[in-house]
Amino acid sequence: KAAPLFAMLALAGALCASPALAQTASLNTSPAGTLSLVGEGRITGTPDVAVIRTGVVTLGKTARDALTANTAAMEKLFALLHQSGIKYEDIQTSDFSVQPQYDYSNQRNSDGYTPPPRIAGYQVSNNVAVKIRETETLGKILDQLVSAGSNQINSVSFSLADPAPLLAEARRAAMADAIAKARLYADAAGVQLGNIISITEGNPTPPPLPQPDMIVARMAAEAAPVPVAAGTMETVRQVSVVWQLIQK
Repeated sequence: KAAPLFAMLALAGALCASPALAQTASLNTSPAGTLSLVGEGRITGTPDVAVIRTGVVTLGKTARDALTANTAAMEKLFALLHQSGIKYEDIQTSDFSVQPQYDYSNQRNSDGYTPPPRIAGYQVSNNVAVKIRETETLGKILDQLVSAGSNQINSVSFSLADPAPLLAEARRAAMADAIAKARLYADAAGVQLGNIISITEGNPTPPPLPQPDMIVARMAAEAAPVPVAAGTMETVRQVSVVWQLIQK
């Protein structure tokens, strides 16, 4: 039993007598220093595509009456859009519905019974999403749509036909931002940046599509086109970068 105890004491003495060995063991178990930062790039561009969501709502005593009136009105809208140079592939039905319209009565009979609502007619709604590739014609087309019978313009949104160039710029800006931050922190900490260990692109919350500053859908025909403003839209990208750190 004395032999194992003697061996353990001898090993402990050897380690104490050899500081270099003890130090090497400590260094080998320590993780290398790293620096993790997130860079962000924001690039502003001018939208060159507009999307109008418009349509017609009609009422009729029967579903057939309401549908017939709606079909005639929508045919006028399609004809107008085609005359304005809008291609078939840039027009897409986004919503279509046929719904009964009820007449609710608050009157009660002698027994205190309120009769159930009765169908007073039907409503047909047909909406389309129209892509306008020449945004300078947007105001004129909005005005013409109302004049042609559109009584429902739900929204106008803007986007980029080709977002790739702005995305590339935003990515470069995000990486440049991360590098600038890393250099600043390394200098302040008195260390040097080593090799990059990893680069990971983040998924920032996309900014809302820009809305025009003004949309005026006049319900009467006017000579001047509807005033609209496309504004600007921002492309955002984030990147997470990890560096090795080197002691000076």
